Amino acid sequence: MNNLRNFLMEGHVIPALPLALNEDGSWSERHEKALMRYYFDAGAGGIAVGVHSTQFEIREPNVALFEPVLKVAIRVIEERRRTTGREFAAIAGVCGKTGQALKEAEFARNIGFDAALLSLAAFKNESEAEILKHCRDVSAIIPIIGFYLQPAVGGRVFSYSFWRAFMDIENVVAVKMAPFNRYLTWDVVRACIEAGREDIALYTGNDDNIVIDLLTPFEWKGKTRRISGGLLGHWGVWTNAAVQLFNELKTAREKPTLDSKWLTVNQHVTDMNAALFDSANGFKGCIPGIMEVLRRQGLVPSARTLNPKEVLSPGQAAELDRVCAAYPQLIDDAFISKNISTWLRE
Repeated sequence: MNNLRNFLMEGHVIPALPLALNEDGSWSERHEKALMRYYFDAGAGGIAVGVHSTQFEIREPNVALFEPVLKVAIRVIEERRRTTGREFAAIAGVCGKTGQALKEAEFARNIGFDAALLSLAAFKNESEAEILKHCRDVSAIIPIIGFYLQPAVGGRVFSYSFWRAFMDIENVVAVKMAPFNRYLTWDVVRACIEAGREDIALYTGNDDNIVIDLLTPFEWKGKTRRISGGLLGHWGVWTNAAVQLFNELKTAREKPTLDSKWLTVNQHVTDMNAALFDSANGFKGCIPGIMEVLRRQGLVPSARTLNPKEVLSPGQAAELDRVCAAYPQLIDDAFISKNISTWLRE
């Protein structure tokens, strides 16, 4: 992509790609392609591949799906770009300590990905200075998107000083804020303002507060920044409805006054996320929740995950039934039903 920074600053719906598995646990390339086509046709502006929703186990030698999944994803992206003329951001998840991360970043860059969403979850005890060096090293290979991951799913709390220094890395194009914490989210926004980095796009990953994040004008010392868009696991399902909602939010936040109805909409979206991500059980059913929705819609052949212990929590299926019935305006079953046969064609 020629102008990645400007594209991200415009603000887009960017889902995290789930891994499509058959009932026997084998990978379904056919359904993976269908998912990619779904996200593109639903109006998403990009996709993050090889991230938490894609399951980190794809990197394990006995699974070895990291490279195949990224290759399939970029092929579908390039085909859709050619046939529609639309821009679409290809973002690769990059994980591990520096050696692994550099190899993943180089692979992603070489096959055509635009940027790397840089997970820092592997750094449990290292100093922030060491982690910043790691970030600079990876950014020398490919543009990076910072990732503030919530501690409940393996993230770590960073100081404000860390984020202020991170904003000085030249090849940072965006930051995904997903600490599920208002204090820590503000640290990132304030650091970006203090650094004067108006070319770094801010994206919400706070699935518990999506609407408010996207509507809030964050102000510091007379300067205001908005969160441009979202890079979200939640948007890996009901994506067409998410795009419609996002477009409404972009219009609403430009008006001189904000309709209080959006506070209620935020509550509705958060309620849906609670069922999807299994907040009642410490997010244990997060990935199974995503897979179950996609299974019901026919986009994947099963709700299987690579980890056989990772399954829906007791009562989670009923919670998904409840929220889908309560908020029909936030699901997109009809859109999928209309198009799925086309997406599933080889």
